[in-house]
Amino acid sequence: MKKHISIIGVPMDLGQNRRGVDMGPSAIRYAGVIDRLERLKYKVEDLGDIPSPTPGRNQKDDESNLRNLNEVAEGNINLAKTVSDSFSKGHFPLVLGGDHSIAIGTLAGVSKHADQLGVIWYDAHGDLNTGETSPSGNIHGMPLAVSLGIGHEKLTQIGESGPKIRPENIVIVGARSLDEGEKELIKEKGIKVYTMHEVDRLGMSQVMSETIDYLKERVQHVHLSLDLDGLDPEEAPGVGTPVVGGLSYRESHLAMEMLAEADIITSAEFVEVNPILDEKNKTASIAVDLMGSLFGEKLL
Repeated sequence: MKKHISIIGVPMDLGQNRRGVDMGPSAIRYAGVIDRLERLKYKVEDLGDIPSPTPGRNQKDDESNLRNLNEVAEGNINLAKTVSDSFSKGHFPLVLGGDHSIAIGTLAGVSKHADQLGVIWYDAHGDLNTGETSPSGNIHGMPLAVSLGIGHEKLTQIGESGPKIRPENIVIVGARSLDEGEKELIKEKGIKVYTMHEVDRLGMSQVMSETIDYLKERVQHVHLSLDLDGLDPEEAPGVGTPVVGGLSYRESHLAMEMLAEADIITSAEFVEVNPILDEKNKTASIAVDLMGSLFGEKLL
């Protein structure tokens, strides 16, 4: 792990239609993320929040079927530049969301510095929809597809035009809610997915061992995109799109601990914390706990 961490808040809630996730970065900071990382001997620089455009709520373009397209694109353009600048300084970009549409900007920024960028997508959802396949038009369900170069050009051209990642360099962990179009795309592109069936059957230890070995053979840089709805809503209630039957707190800690031991993560984001739906900031606190494990925190 790089010893200098740049924290970048993105209070973006425009990629979906449920209010509250824009307060996620503040909730995570309030839960003590900076103190936690500094206790682990990291130098932490909080770059503040990326300004989020504020359009009339839920503007949906009839032609593209995308909600708040221009505003989401603008926010991600700004994020991509900040992430890229941080990475070019040799820092570890740690992005706090905000809804998962911000991964478009994060991956656009990181990919400028990695010809072969690996991605671990820790999420209940595939986020592989497009305007044609999305039932809702919510862009927070599209960032992985956009990063593959699939989707509206205002999104795929952020940073640099074209794909930011390759399908063979992606591993999705914890999936349990996939739309039909996403299933077809996964099969077409050969994307590696560990659904909850595989997690239950194999155990998290084997899932992460296989994930780490798989990516180590292919890439030098690996980005972790962790959506808190990857965890079961009993564990992490403060998310906008909860799906029952998810990953446990302990499984998630083990996953982060194994990634820390493997020392392959070079950038990360933690997204979809919604304090309005939370219980006493429980979900933000879990996010900070998982960051602690990711950055090497141990019991002994």
